[in-house]
Amino acid sequence: MASKVWKYSKKVLLILLLVVTVFLINLIWFRPFFINHFYEKIFIEFVLESPQTLTDLGIGFWNDELDDNSFAADDRAMALLKKDYQQLHEYDRSKLTGQEAISYDILSFFLQGEMDSIKYKNHGYSVTQRGGSYQGIVNYMSNTHQIEDEGDAEDYLSRVSQIGRYFDNTLKYVRKEHEMGILPPKFVIEKIIENIHNIRDPELHENPLVKDFYGKVDELEELDDSRKDELKSQMVSHMNEVVLPAYDRYLALFNELLPQATNDAGVWKLPDGDAYYQSRIKAMTTTDYTAEELHQLGLTEVDRIVSEMAEILNSEGYGDLSVGQAMKALNEDPQFLYPDTDEGREQILADYERMIKEIDSGMDEIFAVRPKADVVVKRVPEYRQKTASGGSYRGPSQDGSRPGVFYANLYDIKATPKWGMKTLAYHEAIPGHHFQIAIKTELEGLPSFRNYIGFTAYTEGWALYAERLAWEYGFQEEPFNNLGRLQAELLRAVRLVVDTGIHHKRWPREQAIDYMADTTGMAMTDVVSEIERYIVWPGQALAYKVGMIKIMELRAKSKQALGDRYDIKDFHNVVLKNGAVPLTILESLVDQYIADKKLT
Repeated sequence: MASKVWKYSKKVLLILLLVVTVFLINLIWFRPFFINHFYEKIFIEFVLESPQTLTDLGIGFWNDELDDNSFAADDRAMALLKKDYQQLHEYDRSKLTGQEAISYDILSFFLQGEMDSIKYKNHGYSVTQRGGSYQGIVNYMSNTHQIEDEGDAEDYLSRVSQIGRYFDNTLKYVRKEHEMGILPPKFVIEKIIENIHNIRDPELHENPLVKDFYGKVDELEELDDSRKDELKSQMVSHMNEVVLPAYDRYLALFNELLPQATNDAGVWKLPDGDAYYQSRIKAMTTTDYTAEELHQLGLTEVDRIVSEMAEILNSEGYGDLSVGQAMKALNEDPQFLYPDTDEGREQILADYERMIKEIDSGMDEIFAVRPKADVVVKRVPEYRQKTASGGSYRGPSQDGSRPGVFYANLYDIKATPKWGMKTLAYHEAIPGHHFQIAIKTELEGLPSFRNYIGFTAYTEGWALYAERLAWEYGFQEEPFNNLGRLQAELLRAVRLVVDTGIHHKRWPREQAIDYMADTTGMAMTDVVSEIERYIVWPGQALAYKVGMIKIMELRAKSKQALGDRYDIKDFHNVVLKNGAVPLTILESLVDQYIADKKLT
């Protein structure tokens, strides 16, 4: 009897082993049977190619490795993209429902966009005044690579030892772009060189990588001083033998390229530049707008917003000035400025914290869903503040160990007038980026890829919508604060004009700067930083206003269709609880919400 049971059990075990083997082979080498497995498969394939992403996810497999940013790695990524695109479309979309169907549509849209952009994959500048490996490695090691024990410190050193290879691969791409006739404008290269010097030239103990490593190691209570000194000595050796020479190679290449560059600002100058720009419009706005349509939309929106601002300025005694002139005067008014001191900058950070807490306490009226993660305010690191935007946001970690961060740029004190601070806080933190990104990170039951695929028009459209939402619910009733909100919206409308002006109508940098400065009255340091950002990041600046307009349209559509059954909390649930989506998919989700609500 026991023999028969054992024989039967062995058969069952063999069958189970065969089933598991077939499943794993199918999952790894072929298209998985179930689409949710496919979704996870493509995400796993992606993160296994990126040790840095694994660290960001809190998975410590390869904390001692930097990503492979070589041509060979790029070829592998392209092959994987084509395979994923083909396998996704082998599934029958008509049989999917709920989040499986939404995930399919999101992934299909994303992969199609990636496939369409393959022909332009070398058109974007690998290195700019705003980014590139020379800055990115410092940001990554400082913000993502945590040191909680001796092993983490050794992993940090291992990564630092690879910076030479990492930088050299970037420079290979810069050379390839140059061979294709793709070179940043001269004024951009000049700022790249300046930024590299700002990182490379200070005394070693002032280098941001060294300061970060020393600070993290000093906090390790488990290590005695002699071991800490050994680790610091290794860091100094890596800096002298690997990192500083790598920065020198960076400088040598860009100094070589500088005399060959022109001051032509737009991507129209690149091979097939007009078509490339239209592809960026599609990718960034997730719409089919043409450059000319967006230019005209921008001009119309500028006229409307300027009119609203003029009405407020009139009532406040500034009627004899244009809007741009009045806002410049307000920028210089001492009553709206902080002291240009360390204490003044600390007060700005404290006031941002207070503003965020204030609005957070009033959000239950508008939102049924709230993020669990906190948001904190930090200053933009000094080594990159000169070319950084006025504010930015970094989402919380996936495991909840790190809060969201609103980075405030305090380089030019006049670029932070008191009347503009609430709007920036609402955009970057609550209810703007922090709500949207943290809630997305905390959603449960969705495929992992949906936390990592972003759509700028949705994300930035939400943050700009959040500025208006705060005003609608009474958080910016004071006239000058409302002017700050309107100036921020005016900036986004002006972006439609200047981005298309630069890349479609061939405006020079100076024309775009003059138009933005005269129209908005913004601080000149901000204007220059903004325009030079659009020059190296074509199309991205269009997404804000396009996204906001679509969300406002969908909200109005919901109100009109549902009447008394409309609830803004329900609308916000639809917008936020599906994560980042293209605007076309957002519209279909809202249409489905309206249809379902009518049936209840």
